Amino acid sequence: MAKKNQWVTIHPKDWAIKGEGNKRATKVTKTQKEAIDIAKKIAENQKSELYIQNREGKIRSKDSYGNDPCPPKDKEH
Repeated sequence: MAKKNQWVTIHPKDWAIKGEGNKRATKVTKTQKEAIDIAKKIAENQKSELYIQNREGKIRSKDSYGNDPCPPKDKEH
């Protein structure tokens, strides 16, 4: 399985989980929290990055679940 960064993004009125570069959503959920929980599991399994966008499409949070030699400073945890 290819390692793809996961994105949580707005999807008309719901929230979508998309693998980076994919046109179609992996899953669409009613809440952002549910989408984040699912995307986090996928990112952990694939050892990839997780990007979370707000309703305006701006990245509000990101996290790394891979072997990152230069990890970002985590301001949330």
